[in-house]
Amino acid sequence: MRIGEGAGQGTGERSGVGGGPWPGHERGTPGYRRLVLALFTAGVATFAQLYSVQAVLPSLAADLRVSASHAALGVSVATGALAVSVVGWSALADRLGRVPAMVASAVLATLLGLAVPLAPELGTVLALRALQGAALGGLPAVAVAHLAEEVHPREVAQAAGAYVSGTSLGGLSGRVLSSLVTDLAGWRWGVAAVALLGLAATALFCLLVPPSRGGVRGPRPAGAGAAAGAAGAGLVRRVRAALGERGLLALYAQALLLMGAFVTVYNYLGFRLLQPPFSLSQGVVGLLFVVYLAGTASSSLAGRLAAAGRLRVLLAASALLAAGCLLTLASSVLLVVAGLAALTAGFFAAHAVASGWVGARAPAGARAQASALYTFAYYVGSSLVGWIGGFAFVAGGWPLVVALVLVLTALAAALAALALRGPAPTGSMAR
Repeated sequence: MRIGEGAGQGTGERSGVGGGPWPGHERGTPGYRRLVLALFTAGVATFAQLYSVQAVLPSLAADLRVSASHAALGVSVATGALAVSVVGWSALADRLGRVPAMVASAVLATLLGLAVPLAPELGTVLALRALQGAALGGLPAVAVAHLAEEVHPREVAQAAGAYVSGTSLGGLSGRVLSSLVTDLAGWRWGVAAVALLGLAATALFCLLVPPSRGGVRGPRPAGAGAAAGAAGAGLVRRVRAALGERGLLALYAQALLLMGAFVTVYNYLGFRLLQPPFSLSQGVVGLLFVVYLAGTASSSLAGRLAAAGRLRVLLAASALLAAGCLLTLASSVLLVVAGLAALTAGFFAAHAVASGWVGARAPAGARAQASALYTFAYYVGSSLVGWIGGFAFVAGGWPLVVALVLVLTALAAALAALALRGPAPTGSMAR
């Protein structure tokens, strides 16, 4: 396999063998299966490592003698750095090819992840997590844009749903594994175990991902250096195109608001469940993350249902997220788990629809930038709103956290209903 052969420049042209039009991989073909499985494993590698620290925040706080809000920075700095890095990764992918950029991202992030457990104090942990988050940005920045160019347009929603199901399984495995190992040997060994899982998933991704065929990346002319300014102007033009349509802006808002709500719940629910009236152990709290399987299932289902009406599925998923959050107010562990499962299913269904819709709705030459902006908003929500949620938890306990989540979800639904009704803009694939 020649990694990155023919990778896209972001022009939106779909060129096949012999110069003919490339229609995209069809479902059921070997190329489709390899691509979707490769990006599924990439999603596992990315999200297992990104959120491995989240499940062990109470243990990390106790070991390093810091507050809950300071410990939560271990999540926020990684997601914040990822948010900042995605536009740069999308530009690099346009220049070098989608596949080489994703491979470099996965390998670098895994090497940094192996160093995190060796950090002696919080400052070093945060520095390494920030670098790891920036490295991880290469996968989510271009994965959905890559799918939009590599698979047949009618398969994009379902393929994106499969990729998002990999991200949810990664989030599940990273949190559960780190939590269980932490109960036995401490948070450092817990995080190290997830880094090794990420190493295995990254190796599978590199072996499985097929050469890119759907975009155009021709050889650079001898005078490429003199054309750097024109290339930069082209990038600015593509970013403007990705910001110039209100439907895309509404989709970016879904990412920021819903991801912020989701991460806030997962950042601080563990602290609540370790306290009375629940008084659960770290290992048991970690097992509650098994409800991430609800996200794996719902994202794939939402990808299939989206073909019949994306907006309806998006609004229904947001309503499910809100209803699940309300259930977490209960004093029964069973009801809290049921609420967490509903919230997780709703979030990942909404994310699968919104992320796939970005790739389909964006102008053909700006898909990578639109995908990167969606990812940027997604991780700003994770970093900023997830951090702000800690102040809500300290100030008003769990009821105030729930109130914050409900406001964020309602705002996301209102923006979607206002901006995403009606026909898609001319020049996009959205219907």
